[in-house]
Amino acid sequence: MSGSTLGRLFCVTSFGESHGPAIGCVVDGCPPGMALTESDIQTDLDRRKPGTSRHVTQRREEDIVEILSGVFEGRTTGTPIALLIRNVDARSKDYSKIKDMFRPGHADYTYLQKYGTRDYRGGGRQSARETAVRVAAGAIARKWLGEKYGIVIRGCMAQLGPIAIPFKSWDAVGGNPFFAPNAEIVPELEAFMDKLRKSGDSCGARITTVASSVPVGWGEPVYDKLDADLAYNMMNINAVKGVEIGAGFAAVTQKGTEHSDEMAPQGFLSNNAGGILGGISSGQDIVVSVAVKPTSSIRLPRRTIDVHGQPTIIETHGRHDPCVGIRATPICEAMMALTLMDHALRQRAQNADIVCATPKISALAPQSVIDQLRNAAATENPDPDEA
Repeated sequence: MSGSTLGRLFCVTSFGESHGPAIGCVVDGCPPGMALTESDIQTDLDRRKPGTSRHVTQRREEDIVEILSGVFEGRTTGTPIALLIRNVDARSKDYSKIKDMFRPGHADYTYLQKYGTRDYRGGGRQSARETAVRVAAGAIARKWLGEKYGIVIRGCMAQLGPIAIPFKSWDAVGGNPFFAPNAEIVPELEAFMDKLRKSGDSCGARITTVASSVPVGWGEPVYDKLDADLAYNMMNINAVKGVEIGAGFAAVTQKGTEHSDEMAPQGFLSNNAGGILGGISSGQDIVVSVAVKPTSSIRLPRRTIDVHGQPTIIETHGRHDPCVGIRATPICEAMMALTLMDHALRQRAQNADIVCATPKISALAPQSVIDQLRNAAATENPDPDEA
């Protein structure tokens, strides 16, 4: 299948289907000499895996990763790293009743039209199950970026359905099943999801991902802009329907005096550009937000057609996330890491010996991403006394 490889120098080729014996990927281009074990990868996989709370699919996959090649005596060799994750809890019979019907919002119809055949079991290759291997590959990239450049990649849920989540602290993200940066709002999110799940419907979400300590100069200025590649890779995540860099669509209502990030000797005075200028990293925090659509697999009756083109009614039963965005944060972090890793190697290949006399100012920026996230939340959730 074409389109299964991501990246130029740090390349990830994935394989497998939702209900096949396993999923996996081959990571090619990882520099040699980095210490790497399964435990380095497993931590991120555990954050993404299903069945971790009542708010997500109850499919029980441990997502245990196996390193098959590319590592010798605990260190990468520079050769392709093969990763395997076995499927252990697939229930293909859940899909037998709908194998001849097309689920609205899914790729069933387009897959069949394109290939003339499709794996209807859990969506086959089109299933979000495939994102597990992206997280595994992303863990390798994240580790190298952290050790080589001190880059820190973090993500959080910024909105669940109609509920905007005011940013409080990154420390709160790991303490709740929503990856919410605000512990106080978790009971409201849980109540919303409990009601939604009982209704049989689904909802979308907004995820924000931030990369800190990215050096100045990554990205190509014309066709391979860093923000263009980020948008491309984030849009490749299942169910993502929108991507914003920095201020994103808010730039439409801003004036030039508001949007353009002024500079001072101490640093940039704002970060509406999301850490990227002209397709090249500015050294500021890189900020990317994605819109995740509502889950298409719902048990409520929906109008559709069958493989013969006849009208019918479909009800999708089985184990599905009522909001796929709940588990999307580790996936967005992985795609950020994979994009930055590829551009890090490209920068090193062509521009490693460049020396610029102009001081780097971005590291001292007075307006932090946390401040920006808080300001955005305040805009979406105005003080009721002032509304």
